[in-house]
Amino acid sequence: MSLGLPVAATVNCADNTGAKNLYIISVKGIKGRLNRLPSACVGDMVMATVKKGKPDLRKKVLPAVIVRQRKPWRRKDGVFMYFEDNAGVIVNPKGEMKGSAITGPIGKECADLWPRIASAANAIA
Repeated sequence: MSLGLPVAATVNCADNTGAKNLYIISVKGIKGRLNRLPSACVGDMVMATVKKGKPDLRKKVLPAVIVRQRKPWRRKDGVFMYFEDNAGVIVNPKGEMKGSAITGPIGKECADLWPRIASAANAIA
């Protein structure tokens, strides 16, 4: 997959926890290369902070999963897929959602990896 969200990217928060946007501070499972920014794509877990939203969520490092990205990526069937915005949902370290609903569609790659997120989604694209 094409990595579309480097560290320091701001993404929308697509759940009903009260956070408006998320600021990516690191990507889980990235080994890395000198001077290359760690980047995330749909289905990746990131560590993020809330920049806009409820005061009890702000100024904390929270795990989140990326559910949409604007950068096109190629699927195995040859289709190029992308969404109209970048978005993530706040989860706990096990991958269970903190909120109970997701606004907008989520990527199939994310739904396959995170069944708890897939069950809360209203559309899987």
